[in-house]
Amino acid sequence: MALKQSQSIKLAQKLLPQQILVMKLLQMPMLALEERIKEELEANPALEEDNSETVTDEELYGNNENADSTEEYDENGDLKEAEERKTSMDDAEEYMDAAELDSYKYDVVNKSPDDESREFVVVDSSDFQELLEQQLALKDISEKEYTIGTYIIGCLDEDGYLRRELDLITDDLAFNYNVHATIHEVEHVLKIIQTFDPAGVGARNLQECLLLQLERKTDQTREVALAMKVIKHQMEEFSKKHYEKILTRWEIDEEDLKDIIEEIKHLNPRPGNSNNKGENVSAVVPDFIISVADGKPELSINGRNLPDLKISKDYTEMLKDYSQSKDKSSREASGFIKNKIEGASWFIEAIQERYATLALCMKCILELQYDYFSTGDDSKLKPMGLKDVASRVNLDVSTVSRMTNSKYVQTPYGTFLLKTFFTEKANTDTGEEISNREVKNFLKELIDTEDKKQPLSDDELREKLKEKGFNAARRTIAKYREQLEIPMARMRREIF
Repeated sequence: MALKQSQSIKLAQKLLPQQILVMKLLQMPMLALEERIKEELEANPALEEDNSETVTDEELYGNNENADSTEEYDENGDLKEAEERKTSMDDAEEYMDAAELDSYKYDVVNKSPDDESREFVVVDSSDFQELLEQQLALKDISEKEYTIGTYIIGCLDEDGYLRRELDLITDDLAFNYNVHATIHEVEHVLKIIQTFDPAGVGARNLQECLLLQLERKTDQTREVALAMKVIKHQMEEFSKKHYEKILTRWEIDEEDLKDIIEEIKHLNPRPGNSNNKGENVSAVVPDFIISVADGKPELSINGRNLPDLKISKDYTEMLKDYSQSKDKSSREASGFIKNKIEGASWFIEAIQERYATLALCMKCILELQYDYFSTGDDSKLKPMGLKDVASRVNLDVSTVSRMTNSKYVQTPYGTFLLKTFFTEKANTDTGEEISNREVKNFLKELIDTEDKKQPLSDDELREKLKEKGFNAARRTIAKYREQLEIPMARMRREIF
């Protein structure tokens, strides 16, 4: 077969590292951005905090508009500003939507083989595991059983459940610890752990967790015995509130059923969290702050603890010195320093780009929902989609979606996830278009005030909404109810 040479033209899209970095930073909420900046400051010595006493917005963010500005939304100006970066952002979105970013593509700007390697260890629920290991150490068991027990404890999830199958645990012990144990031996050790505090720990499912706690009750009353029968034999019926089947099977009355429910309500479905209550609750840090003065909403972007950044003067001076030298080692050092300075410059520019895009999109949202932010009246909310904002600021819909994802806005009426202001259209009986958030609020009010012994069905909810002038199909009511995380009527029923 003869060898041939040929020429061909091929189109290939290459995304710049700066564009990838901008899109990554754009989707980060405030707390994540703080951590990302700290990581970059540690990884890149050419990047420093600017500790100058005063830094103007123009110096920090270039010629972009001040986020604290209360001027009206300038459509032409914003469109022109957005157009200059639309192409690069659209390219970035297409790339990122097509595939996840490879770490080497993202880190190549700011890392080199000479960088110091750091390993970050995340400690999760150590107190809980230590408590169980202390109880295990007090048991009169063999060394083999102790090894099995510590491994089982390490397999428990944050709720205190053992989700891993016992046969897989035996394989793990054999391969990783050279401990050959049977499923019976593993189950025997698990039963020991299930006697530890807090009660219910080591269960493999909710049913076993509740039974373990009921069995540990010191006062084994008739109600406890009945509760154990219900959980053991009718767990599905109980969870779905098929109370009639429970009453019929055990030949009990509603008063007995109330006592059973009361016993079960006092059990802990998540024993692993019993010693860590409140420790995993993260405070919401708003990315935007809207205040109202004389009925006029004013927008600012929350800078919080974000440091001002600059390129190290020491590194720029070193670059000049090494660039003037002609020996090989100086040229290599010059290349390394130049790479670090470029990475620092790109990072600062990406932060500025993030700020400009956030300000641009949030100003548009503020204008579209001006009446709501002025008054806090949900009835003033207008139907608004991502496309409505994207078309006005001349950015891709996916860019706006990333910008609004996981971002919070603080208002005089509360702190809200920004996504909640993007609502679908709903129609009144007069044909007026309103936000479906208003319909959801009224729907929630109806359910909150209903008779829990006879909760309203979706059809009944639809009729009551119709009386208020809201036209919605039953399937729409069901969708809104699910979005509000409200169960169906049968699951809301109470017998008290």
